[in-house]
Amino acid sequence: MLSTFLNHEFKAFRRSKNAGKNLAVQIFMGLMILYLLACVAFVGFFLDKVLSKTLPADPIIYSFCGLILMYFLWELFARLQLQELPTLRVQPYLQLPIKRDTLISYLSITALFSVFNLWPIVLFFPFIFKVILPQYGAFAAVGFVVSILALAVFNNYLALYVKRKANLNGWIFFIAAGVLTLISLADFMWHLISIRAISYAFFGNLISQPALMVLPMLLAAGIYIVNFKYLKQNLYLEELSTRKDKYKASTDYPILSYFGATGDLVANELKLILRNKRSKSAFIMSLFFLFYGLIFYANPGLKGSETVKVFVGMFMTGFFIISYGQFMFSWQASHFDGLMVSKVKFADFLRGKYILFTGLSTMAFILTTPYVYFGWRVLLIHFVMYLWNLGVNVNVVLYFANRNARRIDLSKGASFNWEGVGATQMLLSFLLLLPPLLIYYPCSKLGYPDIALAALGLIGLISALCRSYWIRLLEADFQSRKFNVLEGFRNK
Repeated sequence: MLSTFLNHEFKAFRRSKNAGKNLAVQIFMGLMILYLLACVAFVGFFLDKVLSKTLPADPIIYSFCGLILMYFLWELFARLQLQELPTLRVQPYLQLPIKRDTLISYLSITALFSVFNLWPIVLFFPFIFKVILPQYGAFAAVGFVVSILALAVFNNYLALYVKRKANLNGWIFFIAAGVLTLISLADFMWHLISIRAISYAFFGNLISQPALMVLPMLLAAGIYIVNFKYLKQNLYLEELSTRKDKYKASTDYPILSYFGATGDLVANELKLILRNKRSKSAFIMSLFFLFYGLIFYANPGLKGSETVKVFVGMFMTGFFIISYGQFMFSWQASHFDGLMVSKVKFADFLRGKYILFTGLSTMAFILTTPYVYFGWRVLLIHFVMYLWNLGVNVNVVLYFANRNARRIDLSKGASFNWEGVGATQMLLSFLLLLPPLLIYYPCSKLGYPDIALAALGLIGLISALCRSYWIRLLEADFQSRKFNVLEGFRNK
């Protein structure tokens, strides 16, 4: 049956009306992946020399063994962001005499056809055959090969399980990402644990006791069984919908009812964000950018630069506005015609965007308040840039949204996806970054940084209070470009 399923998938791809476009994208992506694999293979072949130069004080085998778990921790984080879920149109097969276990086995096996499963092979295997095999023998080499393959399989199915659970409850993803982040901080910042020491404790003993390879094999088998049972329990559509109903309350937003029809638009857009791959990726990336300040504020060479703090503060409190807002109407391209012929007023539609941005930017500002650890002035700068985002950047983003007529397929992931991206986004990024720096930097150099902050905050506040005026201007601007935008969204 495996070959039958693969044949059906190939025919579905070949007969698709976008087959030519999809094939060109697949070829380009294949060439990119081959190039990256070649780079990783080059590093893997010379990994012994790289380790001896970067960590000259440690024995090379200690450096290698300590690196393995650190790599797989990073890989799991990357898989949660980039790895796609294997799919199969299950409905046509459910009424045929095909066992459910056969369908699930196909989904489970095809899940192994991921480029992530090739990285550890091309990175670690050259070192194993160059160093471990000659020095410690075939049994040790086999132990390393089997353990690394088993950990790759474990990561593969663990990432898929978390992403499948996150499709039903979005908090699952945030919990998993938070756990990985805390583990990383506990090692690299707080020094409470040492992933490198834990990695060596296992792989160092694996050299003399190859039988320890059974442990990662059991982990891989266990997570495979967990995935298999989960898919079997959720194979039928009615079972999936029943489980989703359990979390229905998480997508009800009583506070938005106070805004009437505009609140309903905001609630629908929040559901759009959380239920689709690419829009959810933009939201998740904005959450990860909340840690952006740690890169700059903890750097001794940049602690005293307030210009950097202005830049970082604007990004952390407004990254969602920038990343999601630059494709503002494109997210709803598939049903934009319906919106335009409905009873929804475009002014209410714009007010919904303002409410969405205000709420999420406010949440981002609150979540960045712990940066007060680096000084109260950091919190002041964040608040000023929060006002700037709400008063100025929102208007700039919506203005350029009127000029973006490129549709976006919400079902596609964000990794290596340039759909909807054009020259407008490049110009928008430039215009969002430049004005606050042009105001702050000269005043700061003249010795008046407080005046610069006051000017930024005042401009942002006044502009936010004049929101009704901006809405009228944006509505008139959209009406003049309405049919060009609608025509662009219809082009697939």
